[in-house]
Amino acid sequence: METQKSNIVAKQGMTTSLFLRFMAFVLTLAAAILMGVNNQTKVVSLQTISTSLPALNIPVQAKWHYLSALVYSFVTDVIASSYAAISFLLLIANRDRRKGLGLLLTIFDLAMVALLLSSCGAAGAVGLLAYTGNSHVKWNKVCNIIDRFCRQGAVSVAFSLLGSLAFLFHIVVAVLSLYNGSDSE
Repeated sequence: METQKSNIVAKQGMTTSLFLRFMAFVLTLAAAILMGVNNQTKVVSLQTISTSLPALNIPVQAKWHYLSALVYSFVTDVIASSYAAISFLLLIANRDRRKGLGLLLTIFDLAMVALLLSSCGAAGAVGLLAYTGNSHVKWNKVCNIIDRFCRQGAVSVAFSLLGSLAFLFHIVVAVLSLYNGSDSE
């Protein structure tokens, strides 16, 4: 009876683990794609002198690879989605439930959480600066000009944050399954 109960718990843990890894993969892949295609060109009119001269129309380009924080966010999302896909496949192949692999994947999950949260912080700080500006150093806000670029970047950061939460929940599930496994022994 006890082994049947532990088998059911193990199958539920495996299903939860696979689901969380799949969600982490989808969310970080979506974040990487959104950031990777994020660019916008907008024509801005500038009045140089307050006379009757016509305004200058200047095209302004915003691309994700112009800012190192957004490059960092893109790279960490690619790393995290690749890791999620590989670990998903490893979990499917590891049907005999070797604890060594589970422990190794949990350690890498923790690294993915750290990477993703640091990249979300960096990209979020740059996004906030673009959205509000900084009057102390005379940096103007730019999201009122390149609004689509800013919105798409914000959604990418949000997906990345949700992906890091999926990895974090997986760590919690792994720790709880280790704790429950030690009770039955």
